[in-house]
Amino acid sequence: MASGTTPSKPMGRRPSTTRGALSDLGIELFASKGFEETSVDDIADAAGIARRTFFRYFPSKNAVPWGDFDAQLAALRAHLDGLPDDIALPDALRSALLQFNTFPFEEAAIHRQRMSLILGNAALQSYSMVMYEGWRAVIADYVAARTNCAPTDHLPRTLGWILLGIAISAYAQWLADDEANLVELLLAGTSILYIGLDSQARVRPGTPSGH
Repeated sequence: MASGTTPSKPMGRRPSTTRGALSDLGIELFASKGFEETSVDDIADAAGIARRTFFRYFPSKNAVPWGDFDAQLAALRAHLDGLPDDIALPDALRSALLQFNTFPFEEAAIHRQRMSLILGNAALQSYSMVMYEGWRAVIADYVAARTNCAPTDHLPRTLGWILLGIAISAYAQWLADDEANLVELLLAGTSILYIGLDSQARVRPGTPSGH
């Protein structure tokens, strides 16, 4: 038999979120309060979820800026798998880099905050190296399949690091210059895949030849 008393709070559905939405919320808190000063409890409270629910989405606070990175890696792998078999390797790698780093205009501000955290916060650097490893592995797997070698061979490893370097340097320039266009920076960076370092050096006026 019902007791006649009523609960002090209405019973309803628990607040729900997504990994991406929780990441965006965390980034906003990091930007306003500071990364070190923001706790997991702060993020959970702002999202209206329990602390234990937070850990269903992320293993730690360090993972928050990366958002749904596993889904992004899966999309990158699917993009590479869907490319024509006869596409030139530089074209394929440039396409992958652009696919992974393209985002809607309305997300530019939060993405800038995200990358500023990932690249500029000392506390995140060790975790970032782990995440970069997963990204490089997708590139290395594709290069290995295209060149009939193992992903751990030198060429796939090298190209994975080269593409990562192109992306990071493009983001560093983008963050430093409000007028910079990220896509243009990525395209300029990937030109080395086509013309090599020697040709790149020769087209820059005033660069010593070294000979």
